Amino acid sequence: MQMLYDSESFVVVHMQANAPAEGETEPAIARHGFEIVDKRSNKELYLDGSWADTFQRQINAWKLNTPTQEEVEETLDGYAELAQNPIVMH
Repeated sequence: MQMLYDSESFVVVHMQANAPAEGETEPAIARHGFEIVDKRSNKELYLDGSWADTFQRQINAWKLNTPTQEEVEETLDGYAELAQNPIVMH
């Protein structure tokens, strides 16, 4: 798990697939995803599969052309519209 972004409005965490333990074989599909937390609405969204691939391409584009904070927030705001899960503390 790696925190990629943290602001007053959002947190983005990259959930990386676990490496196989010694003696285990590599899983057929190594899953990874991104969790986006909208602090303003107290909701979170988990992106995996093709959504995670699309978001990874966005991150790669940001690495080539560093965005402003406003540009990042605007992009995350678009994803946050999909958030349905309330944040629950255990």
